[in-house]
Amino acid sequence: MKNILNSLTAKNAREFTQRSQSVISLRALRIFLFALFAVNVSCNEKKTEETHEEEKSQTEVALTASQYKTIGIETGFVENRNLNKVIKANGYTTVPPQNSAEVSTLIGGTVKDIFVLEGTFVNKGKVLATIQNLEVIEMQEDYHSATANIEFLQLEYNRQKTLSDENVNPRKTFQEVKAKLAAERARAQAAKNKLEALHVSTKGSTSLVPIVAPISGYVGKISIAKGAYAQTGVSLFEVVDNTQMHLDLNVYEKDLGSISVGQVIDFVLTNQSNKSIKGKIFGINKSFSNESKTVAVHAKIESADAKGLIPGMYVSANINITNATVPALPKDAVVRNADKYFVFVEEEQHQEKSENKENHEKEIHFKAIEVIPGTTDLGFTEVKFVDEIAPNAKIVTKGAFYLLSAMKGGGEHEH
Repeated sequence: MKNILNSLTAKNAREFTQRSQSVISLRALRIFLFALFAVNVSCNEKKTEETHEEEKSQTEVALTASQYKTIGIETGFVENRNLNKVIKANGYTTVPPQNSAEVSTLIGGTVKDIFVLEGTFVNKGKVLATIQNLEVIEMQEDYHSATANIEFLQLEYNRQKTLSDENVNPRKTFQEVKAKLAAERARAQAAKNKLEALHVSTKGSTSLVPIVAPISGYVGKISIAKGAYAQTGVSLFEVVDNTQMHLDLNVYEKDLGSISVGQVIDFVLTNQSNKSIKGKIFGINKSFSNESKTVAVHAKIESADAKGLIPGMYVSANINITNATVPALPKDAVVRNADKYFVFVEEEQHQEKSENKENHEKEIHFKAIEVIPGTTDLGFTEVKFVDEIAPNAKIVTKGAFYLLSAMKGGGEHEH
């Protein structure tokens, strides 16, 4: 009996011990989880603070007073300026159809001589080359034959008219002579017209056909060679008159409402941007280009400015629309970072204590403010602020480029 009691007591003791250990483990687990939660919250708060500090550092930059002076920072205020609004367009130089000629021949033949070189200036009627064709001799013979017959028939006509008036000969004979005379005159005129179209004289006899310049201008491409056969309807020479040069600009549909005849444009050659040339719009197409969905706008260039230009040069143009009073800053105040534009606003001055707590150095803070740039004219750029700023905000007008570089840690930057 005593052994049974001892056995039950030992068993109860073991169960009590196990239960006590379970309670202690549960309490320890709760304490551990609470401590882990507290640490996690603390880390999140620290990360949030670090994120805010990082965002702040990405939009702000600070300079000491000595740096401020060395860099030469200058500030100013937003001004209302009268700027020219412009529409940008691309295009190319060209000449009117009447100032460009493709020279061909009305009759085929072998090229006998070529009298000009590419780039040579020629006056209207200048002989560029000659071709040889024996058919021209036959045309001249027809003309001479018809002319001789006209002289004979004219005398016969006069004689028959007199006899007919006196009722000596039948009137039928007179009518026959009259018809023959008219036919020969028509034949002579036809032969003369052919020779004149070929620029061949009606006098003498020759097999050479001159190729003449239809307009005054510069000889372009020459597509024949001596001894080759020149075919009808095929271009032999190009002649271009550059004195009436104009522009064909491609304007998009959204800008058409602002374009009108008489507006002044400024353009530069795409590959020679060091010289600005003026022009004036004289015509606007009434149909769209099939591929680009743009409308061609034609602008005249003054003869004095057209010197040195040739057809086909690509240009970048500003079409001056109108003057408008807009908020503006000097163009150097606006800087570009990636695909956005910014200006820097000077904030209130701070003081930073040095480590030895004896010297105090002023520190000037600047904040980058996003803007949307507009028209640039006369050294000023129209600006629209994405977020509203104070009316008296001091904006950096000189040195903004350096501040952008400093804000980005000296990385890549665009201006």
